[in-house]
Amino acid sequence: MYAKCGKIWCARKVFDEMPKRNVVSWSGMIYGYVQIGEDEEALGLFKRVMGEKDVGVNDFTLSSVLRVCGGSTLLELGKQVHGLCFKTSFNSSSFVGSSLISLYSKCGVVEGAYKVFEEVKDRNLGMWNAMLIACAQHAHTSKMFELFKEMESVGMKPNFITFLCMLYACSHTGLVEEGQYYFEMMRGYGIEPGAQHYSTLVDMLGRAGKLQEAVQVVQEMPMHPTESVWGALLLSNAYAAAGRWEEAARARKMLRDQGIKKETGLSWVEEGNKIHTFAAGDRSHAKTTEIYKKLEELGEEMEKAGYVADTSFVLKEVGGEEKNETIRYHSERLAIAFGIITFPKERPIRVMKNLRVCGDCHTAIKFISKCIGRVIIVRDNNRFHRFEDGKCTCGDYW
Repeated sequence: MYAKCGKIWCARKVFDEMPKRNVVSWSGMIYGYVQIGEDEEALGLFKRVMGEKDVGVNDFTLSSVLRVCGGSTLLELGKQVHGLCFKTSFNSSSFVGSSLISLYSKCGVVEGAYKVFEEVKDRNLGMWNAMLIACAQHAHTSKMFELFKEMESVGMKPNFITFLCMLYACSHTGLVEEGQYYFEMMRGYGIEPGAQHYSTLVDMLGRAGKLQEAVQVVQEMPMHPTESVWGALLLSNAYAAAGRWEEAARARKMLRDQGIKKETGLSWVEEGNKIHTFAAGDRSHAKTTEIYKKLEELGEEMEKAGYVADTSFVLKEVGGEEKNETIRYHSERLAIAFGIITFPKERPIRVMKNLRVCGDCHTAIKFISKCIGRVIIVRDNNRFHRFEDGKCTCGDYW
């Protein structure tokens, strides 16, 4: 109760004062920390409960910890917890199954998500939705449509999350007609579209260049447009990309005046159970010299292969040479270079990023994948991009 009401310190006080704790109290406390994003506290309690005699874990405990691993992209730890699920026979639980699917999908191992989905026969709606989200994020759109039909055939009724997944996938693949079809289908299931559905619909139309239709959707919404709806239409970087620096500056000032700060672009890579984080132009990493040397080598190979930097994605009013330097050391490129010099050649390089990958970096990573002959998987704030042999699964539409 305290945890759900946001009083985590009160919950912990009650927990610490309990003369005897069982699996329910341990799980409730762990989940309380997970809810507020205190991942280290949750993992710390999980390690403690594993050392307690006569307590054990249940599917709720395991699902909570898997949620932490997925949110923090701790793949190796997640695999260990997956092994524990087998050991405790909770691997067949649909509750655990949905968390495992989410874990593998968020960590860029979508084949692991498919395997879990196939192994659990008694699937609840949460598992179906988790698999649909995984397909949408990894651009497996055809498979997602198949799963939706399969849901209907087995009598599983979709909910508002299901349709949000369908709209999201259509938005990021340019399937406008299909997206509008699923948007209208919602009402057939007695589901009234919410602000998130309208936001995704507007995003889909905007990405496809149908701006007037997007504006019309906003104007005709049955509720007041939320920030996410306006955000799908209004981007200050659109001004900057067109060279309209004064308008861009005014837009950013307006956001700052309202207390809205632009998030710093970061990329990170997992090595074992350690996360290595990079920012653009970052030189604080222990392997900085090797990383920058590798990027220089790659730059030469890429140029020989035909790569030409597109500096229009540098949203600053600076000179051409400075733009080239700026774009060359974006955070995802530093993370990829670290992966190249650190991981075995047969291992895919998985990079997580908190912002949208820029167009030039997307092109550059295609060239890198071809030059080094390795699979590179990048998750930005929109979706997963799998680069292999100079191509990306997103089809350059994201």
